[in-house]
Amino acid sequence: MSKTAPANHYNMDREKPVFILIDGHSLAFRAYYAFVYSRQGALRTSTGIPTSISFGFLNSLLQVIELEKPEYLAIAFDLPEPTFRHQADSNYKANRSETPDDFYPDLENLQQLLAALNFTTATVPGYEADDVIGTLAQQAADSNYSVKILSGDRDLFQLVDDRRNIEILYPDNKSIKGNQSYSYFDQEAVIDKLQVTPEQIVDYKALCGDKSDNIPGVKGVGEKTAVKLLTEYQTLDNIYQNLDNLKGAVKKKLETDKDNAFHSQFLAKIALDTPVDIDLGSCKIKGFDISEVSAILKKLELKKIGDRIKKVLLQNHTKTLTLSEETATGDDNKQLSLFEKKEPVETLTETTVAPQEEVIVQPEIITSNIQTRIIDTAEKLQELITILQQQTDINNPVAWDTETTSLEPQDAELVGIGCCWGEQADEVAYIPTKHTAGIQLEKSQVLAALKDILESDKYPKALQNAKFDRLVLQYQGIKLAGVVFDTMLASYLLNPDNSHNLTNLSERYGIEMIALSYKDLGIAKGETIANLDIETVGKYCGLDCYATYCLVPRIQADLDRYPKLNKLLKEVEQPLEIVLSKMESTGIALDVEYLNQFSEQLDADLQQIEQAVYTEAGEEFKLSSPKQLSVILFDKLGLNRKKSRKTKTGYSTNQAVLEKLKDDHAIIDRILEYRTLSKLKSTYVDALPALIRPDTQRVHTDFNQAVTATGRLSSSNPNLQNIPIRTEFSRQIRKAFIPKKDWLLVAADYSQIELRILAHLSQEPVLVDAYRNSLDVHSVTAQLLFEKEDITSEERRLGKIINFGVIYGMGAGRFSRESGLTTDVGREFINKYRQRYAKVFDYLESVKKLAVTQGFVTTILGRRRYFNFASRNLQKLQGENPDNINLDNIDYNYQDAQLLRAAANSTIQGSSADIIKIAMIKLHQILQQYQANLLLQVHDELVLEVPPNEWQELETKIKATMENSVSLSVPFVVEIHSGNNWMEAK
Repeated sequence: MSKTAPANHYNMDREKPVFILIDGHSLAFRAYYAFVYSRQGALRTSTGIPTSISFGFLNSLLQVIELEKPEYLAIAFDLPEPTFRHQADSNYKANRSETPDDFYPDLENLQQLLAALNFTTATVPGYEADDVIGTLAQQAADSNYSVKILSGDRDLFQLVDDRRNIEILYPDNKSIKGNQSYSYFDQEAVIDKLQVTPEQIVDYKALCGDKSDNIPGVKGVGEKTAVKLLTEYQTLDNIYQNLDNLKGAVKKKLETDKDNAFHSQFLAKIALDTPVDIDLGSCKIKGFDISEVSAILKKLELKKIGDRIKKVLLQNHTKTLTLSEETATGDDNKQLSLFEKKEPVETLTETTVAPQEEVIVQPEIITSNIQTRIIDTAEKLQELITILQQQTDINNPVAWDTETTSLEPQDAELVGIGCCWGEQADEVAYIPTKHTAGIQLEKSQVLAALKDILESDKYPKALQNAKFDRLVLQYQGIKLAGVVFDTMLASYLLNPDNSHNLTNLSERYGIEMIALSYKDLGIAKGETIANLDIETVGKYCGLDCYATYCLVPRIQADLDRYPKLNKLLKEVEQPLEIVLSKMESTGIALDVEYLNQFSEQLDADLQQIEQAVYTEAGEEFKLSSPKQLSVILFDKLGLNRKKSRKTKTGYSTNQAVLEKLKDDHAIIDRILEYRTLSKLKSTYVDALPALIRPDTQRVHTDFNQAVTATGRLSSSNPNLQNIPIRTEFSRQIRKAFIPKKDWLLVAADYSQIELRILAHLSQEPVLVDAYRNSLDVHSVTAQLLFEKEDITSEERRLGKIINFGVIYGMGAGRFSRESGLTTDVGREFINKYRQRYAKVFDYLESVKKLAVTQGFVTTILGRRRYFNFASRNLQKLQGENPDNINLDNIDYNYQDAQLLRAAANSTIQGSSADIIKIAMIKLHQILQQYQANLLLQVHDELVLEVPPNEWQELETKIKATMENSVSLSVPFVVEIHSGNNWMEAK
């Protein structure tokens, strides 16, 4: 078995210095595809520079350096020109797909970074990186180094040699994204993996070939036969010397394809005599030019990688720093930072210098020397109040921040409050209120003094994530008012895909006083920020406030270039923050007794289903075990394995596989039902009661305003937007959500809001007329598709599937899966739909073209979503007139096809999000006159609790407010119902 990296693995053989060799192209491709095929997609900067390779490669590299503590390191890369193998065989690697267009720019940036970090890189014309690594590995082993080769290419397994201390470090995708996860392959691990020794790998490939490299092998000889032959005869030469001892088809195949066998052996063998012009001693890990590295990282927006470089290379490989004479005459005690600005170029070297010129590089970020005023007396507090009372200019709001013991506002103790009212270093203050030590005023005295300022619109304020501080202050008896700028929300509107934390914002806008990260404070386990000394927290909080203050005019200048975004911030997002904070603090009640009863019912149902499954299977087994279930389905019951795929534990039994097997055996429906009910029980029915706060007897979710790319809200801790509704059982979970005692729960839901928005944007006459005349749009679509007036419920269902599906770029395959019809029928339906609703498709196509040519799309209210495409063919179209391009005639990759579908949907989904946000703001204003509360927002639905005496009046107002939140060319319709719980209100 291969061995996962232990924390202290590098100590096992420390009598020899460790020499790491890295397969550059292998690691680069793994980094690229790890992100391309991930949920988040390929990484890019805000300006579109691809960074998946730079980020992923460096993550893996730094991880290996951190764990293995090498003294020497070299990275080998392939060259674009043909190698001796290509000259020997024109088909060698000819089956490889074309390298993506955005691979090479990313690789070039990576190689610039590696050069700036002073790592040795190696290439040899006419040879592959494998050959360079093989040669260097032999030389290093001969020189008594312990050699470790980092590569995801199994070709290099042939180099493993326990006697000479050469082993492979084989990464997985987790290491690419930053988690410790790679395996050690010594001789035993290679045998366990491939069933042959490292020395036999070349002959193994000579026999069974290698599809990835287009090495032919012996036609008809597979992996098992190759292993069997090598187990008996050890080498390819021995196999052919003993050919007379073989019989049947195998012998004939070997005889017929002998030339291919030895040709394949030649192609598979790594050259160990490559003319590498590198002295091993020059590969020692050295120091590097801080300013050069910093500049590249800044361009690539790789702040996290910068932090890791600082930690791993500057902490684990601490070097002395040779300064120029000019620098050396400065402050000898100054600590140096990887990201420090306005300093002479400083180069890390191994040179020993005079003691007065020697400075040790420290791992922590060094920030500016702001002079935070610590407010710890009544006199200082009054002086601060006097200053703050003069700050009434809405264009220069005072920046505020709170320091607390918890990220949960209801549990948080207020440790201190900070503020900044100018860009001078001393125009920053921190008021400690609850530190465990140090001189500080009583919290009640501080809050009483600040109350008039914090609660007044007269004094404009700026905050980073105002909702959190609003809730913290609310639980301290302060009703925050006058927030005119939230830097997080402003950044989110300018580009939702960017990072919006204070540190990244400071770097992006060139603020030299970089805010500290919370983790940089070094708070001990079990302690909080309250345990730190007041001076330290004062500087930390002061930096946050200072950065926020400085960001306001800079971000506002960007917003001034986009009036619609500025309007969205001031009239939608910032007012909505107040609404969401109220909803979060209100929470929603749960019927725990009902959930307990429901859990017992599900237990009984699950036991009954379990017994039925055992009866069908003819034996008992662990139903929750994929391995045991695989044996039952595919071995005992003999179901079609072609509908599954092989895994480490057997054949897959995931949801998709079971859906394919539904018609093959009665047991499948029972297993699917068991899994559905089991998940409902564990995820919701049993979990929800534990989330109730004892003090409020309610569940309080967090509404995230700056997360999704489309502008939609999301919910977390817990996610109450994800309460299921599709099945009868799942709908029963909603029965557990209840209002205050004797009140009503109200659900108000926009009917077909996204289709109505599509009708408005496309101006498709059929859809516009249907909505203006209150027709059933799904029946209208079915009538057009089936070309008849009288429509059955099943035909209407098909109309509904295609109506909603087209918004999300539905193809024939997905239509087939959802409708149960064949793909051919699905294709016919979609073609008919395209003919009948030509303007819908014209509109969707126009949005895709805008995404390509201008790089973004907009909602009705002007919200932007940016798109960066990887395909060179699409990149070349930036700046072109969208009317002059035809996307049907352009080749692009799967990832970009997904992005184009997302672009077409973003204008619709984003507009829907904007509209419901406006409705929430207007409803919040109306509800100020009532006892009723807004509780939840679930995409197109709002949930409220209303006292019975207000229901009749509010029903009309809620419906009218939502339907008239924005005026479009088609009307909105809101369905509103009330009940004793959420299920009854639907």
